[in-house]
Amino acid sequence: MPEPLVAAVALTGANPFELSIASEFFGIRRGEVLRHLGTDDWYDYRIAGAQAGQAIETLGGAKIVVEHGPETIASADVVVVPMCPKGAERETRASGMIDPEPVPPAIIDAIRTASDRGATLMSYCSGSFAFAQAGLLDRRPATTHWRYAETFRRQFPAVQFVEDVLYVDDGDILTSAGSASGIDLTLHWMRKQHGAEAADMIARRLVVPPHREGGQAQYVRVPEPEVMDTSFAELLEWALEHLDQDLPVEVLAGRAAMSPRSFARHFKAATGTTPHQWLTDRRVDQARRLLETTDLPIDRVASASGLGSSANLRTRLRECVGVTPTAYRRRFARSQSAA
Repeated sequence: MPEPLVAAVALTGANPFELSIASEFFGIRRGEVLRHLGTDDWYDYRIAGAQAGQAIETLGGAKIVVEHGPETIASADVVVVPMCPKGAERETRASGMIDPEPVPPAIIDAIRTASDRGATLMSYCSGSFAFAQAGLLDRRPATTHWRYAETFRRQFPAVQFVEDVLYVDDGDILTSAGSASGIDLTLHWMRKQHGAEAADMIARRLVVPPHREGGQAQYVRVPEPEVMDTSFAELLEWALEHLDQDLPVEVLAGRAAMSPRSFARHFKAATGTTPHQWLTDRRVDQARRLLETTDLPIDRVASASGLGSSANLRTRLRECVGVTPTAYRRRFARSQSAA
């Protein structure tokens, strides 16, 4: 079976950091991940643009030669669109709004063709403008970087714009906010495709948090007057080691030497979510790892991950990935020899 073809779109003025995100995830064959998955196959990764062989200057002045043209995008299984370049003359400095340049028609047509074929479309930052320009986001949820929000709403009123989130997963079309949230989005997608353990392996290699939920805020609107020291990070590590225990906010706040109210406020500022939601998400992550890497009965998985009962595990896993624990294990469980 051929490896899935991934096309990353590169246009003049493209952000090289965002291109490198796609290259890190799809273009590098990490041995430990492949051994865990029990395969030598990964992705057929290519960088494509408006014209094969075209030399383009990226944001910051670096120059690259784009080897593949729109036909590669049209035939891809996954299309990744980094930031759509913006012209300086298009920035309204008084309001801070920025209008990305229109994407070349050949690229738009290729994206439409890929979508019609059933490809997965993924955007970083203002790359979602390309999908909206192609008419693929009408009546669908999507997001972009907060600086582009007003422009996006004005240009594409038919899109269900989702404000102040890291990313939106709408099945075959996934959109993310600022540049670094492209890492969160792609990790999320890898987790769906290859399981929690493989995604965590990639995260460890990149030295990034293994999982930030898409609904977390893009940035903290009101700076906190007090600054957390390293003890806060130590508290999170402690919580991860005690997920099977009851961890009400009072217990966490006590270990941080704070009142529950102050702790909850600081926690939201540091993580973008509430203590309860953070614990629930980490417990689901732990349950997924146990389902993938052990033969523990479902009720033991629920208990060991802190979710309590098999019924609660079933509910949480359905909310997260849309399948039962048994179905999840059947799809992602790895043999000891493969691990």
